Amino acid sequence: MCASTTPPPPLSVRDLTVRAGDGRTLLDVANFDVAPGDVVVVRGPSGAGKSTLLHVLAGLIPLSSGHVLWGETDLAGLHDQARSAFRRKTIGMVFQDHLLFDELSAAGNAGLAAAYAPRAERAGIEHRAADLLERFGVTSTGRRAARYSGGERQRIAVARALATDPPVILADEPTASLDRATADRLIDDLFTQAVGQKTLIIASHDPAIHARAGRLASVVDGRLRVAPRG
Repeated sequence: MCASTTPPPPLSVRDLTVRAGDGRTLLDVANFDVAPGDVVVVRGPSGAGKSTLLHVLAGLIPLSSGHVLWGETDLAGLHDQARSAFRRKTIGMVFQDHLLFDELSAAGNAGLAAAYAPRAERAGIEHRAADLLERFGVTSTGRRAARYSGGERQRIAVARALATDPPVILADEPTASLDRATADRLIDDLFTQAVGQKTLIIASHDPAIHARAGRLASVVDGRLRVAPRG
C-alpha cells in the first residue's frame, strides 16, 4: 500500500467541552496537541469518553465550547457539509460498532468511498480496498456483509477506513472481536502505515497497542490526560 501524498495536518485542541442534553459534561479537554505523523493511544475505562473524543476529532459530534483545529481548519467553525467534506478528504475512521451496510458485499463496504470520490480516484480506492481485504484474510465472494462474523466485519471496517489512504486515521477499538494473530497483523499494518507519514490516534484497551504507542493518553471521567513524551 502506498503512502498518502497528502501530509497530515497538526492537531490542536483548546478548551474543549462536550455536554449532554441534560447539561452533564461528557468530555473536557484543556489542551491536546498532536504533531503530524504522531501515534497516540488513548486508554481508559469503558464509558470514560474515549469514543466521544475520537468522534469530536472527526467532527461527528458538535462542541459545546472550544476549538478543534486540524492545521488551519477549525471544525467548530464549519457547517455540516464542510465538516463532511473535510472528513472525507482527511480522516479515515474505524468505528467500534463497524457501521457496515449489511446489504453490500465486503468489497462494496470496503470501497464505499469510491462512490463519492472524483472519477479519477475511484479505481485507486477500489484497488486499495481489495488489497486490504486480501491482507486481512477476508474473502469477498459477493455475499452480504450481514453474513460475515464479527471479526470479519471489523476487518472490513478497517479496510474501508484505510482504502482512501487518508493522512489521519482515528481508530476506536480496532482489534475488538479479532483473534490475537489477526489483531497483531492489523496492528502491524496500522503502525507501519502511520510511522512518519500519517497521524494515528487509537482508543483501545489492547495492551499490545499500548506497547506500540508513541504517546499514551488517558480519559477518566471525561477528562483527558496526556503522558509526557518518554
